[in-house]
Amino acid sequence: MEVKCRRLEGKVAVVTASTQGIGLAIAERLGLEGAAVVISSRKKKNVVEAVEGLRAKGITVVGAVCHVSVAEQRKNLIDMAVKNFGHIDIVVSNAAANPSVDNILEMKEPVLDKLWDINVKASILLLQDAAAHLRKGSSVILISSITGYNPEPALSMYGVTKTALFGLTKALAAEMGPNTRVNCIAPGFVPTHFARFLTTNETIRNELIDRSTLKRLGTVEDMAAAVAFLASDDASFITAETIVVAGGTRSRL
Repeated sequence: MEVKCRRLEGKVAVVTASTQGIGLAIAERLGLEGAAVVISSRKKKNVVEAVEGLRAKGITVVGAVCHVSVAEQRKNLIDMAVKNFGHIDIVVSNAAANPSVDNILEMKEPVLDKLWDINVKASILLLQDAAAHLRKGSSVILISSITGYNPEPALSMYGVTKTALFGLTKALAAEMGPNTRVNCIAPGFVPTHFARFLTTNETIRNELIDRSTLKRLGTVEDMAAAVAFLASDDASFITAETIVVAGGTRSRL
């Protein structure tokens, strides 16, 4: 990843689910732009490997094991940021789950609970822990999805939880302003481990590409660039907004 500007010098960023895919790309981009980064994953091995990889690129980074639905681990993540760097300027809530491809009316209650707990509630609880440590001019970015606008059959309830983040963004922006901006990005389809069941199927992949005005899938770098913009002072007059990063794929509720 080549970065030509350092808009985030002196900033401290916390990024959840950030040892692979979009989350790792976000952590790398923020770090290359000068931020100190706190990354996390449910698996210690992933944290260790990601920290080593980012440090090898000259990024100031620490990492914690954090399952976002576990209160103690969320608190430990925030405490690690404050202990190491003294404050927080950027929070990127990226963790998500899609434990079932069932239709909504066929989903079991524990699956519905997991979707809500990880995809929506965890962002709220994480910010409850982080709020006291956010400096004036700080930025929160929620990671939603194009499926929040257009739920796919295999991602229907997942899409509903991602729609909820659009409303949560506006509500939090009103509550946390003027000192903190809150925005959201809605990524299009990106060939990551999370989306492999869609993007590795040639028929589905080609259909997704055809939906895009730019006739390609997104990249993790595309998503990281949008987040870095929203985290920076270049977006200092932007709050309560969702930026769709989906190559022109239809995005209206």
